[in-house]
Amino acid sequence: MLDHLVYATPNLEKSISDIAAKWGVQPTPGGKHAGRGTHNALLDLGDGRYLEIIGPDPEQPEPTGPRGFGIDGMVTPRVVTWAAKAPGIEARVAGARAAGYDPGEPQAMSRDVPAGQRLHWKLTRNTAGDGLVPFLIDWGETAHPSTTSARGCRLVSLRAEHPEPGVISRMLAALGEELGVSVGVAPLMIAMIETQNGMIELH
Repeated sequence: MLDHLVYATPNLEKSISDIAAKWGVQPTPGGKHAGRGTHNALLDLGDGRYLEIIGPDPEQPEPTGPRGFGIDGMVTPRVVTWAAKAPGIEARVAGARAAGYDPGEPQAMSRDVPAGQRLHWKLTRNTAGDGLVPFLIDWGETAHPSTTSARGCRLVSLRAEHPEPGVISRMLAALGEELGVSVGVAPLMIAMIETQNGMIELH
């Protein structure tokens, strides 16, 4: 089940401004991923789902390794992947491995929010599936980010394209997740979002 979409950008402030102007909703500042060189903003998409807009944080030192989601080499913003809800993440990982797909070991993560608190969660860092196969996320005792995200938008549909949709579908099945995947020339995620200014296709 979808937890959130990841919309990566080379310039977070510009993407926030563009989305606010086109969608009629101002994304909520999310906070900083300390030591990872990124920060984000959030938009609620309804039904416990949200959009994470993530980009390089100019206020942080350069990280020791590459920023996540291919941000360092990015020229234009795009939907790079999605996260699936996984309470009890260790059991979900074990189940996926038994079904023939390894989503990776759960890792502890954190984010410093503008109010000063530090949020904690666990996620996997799978590299297979060209972004169309989700990573798993377990928020534990942390309040879900959708509850503190800007409201006014709704996810209507989510689909994907890939040169080998059968390969992607088998990985999804092993995770117990569903996503419509059709044949396309390149990996692509397409979200239809109802905004204050009408329907928007985000990819």
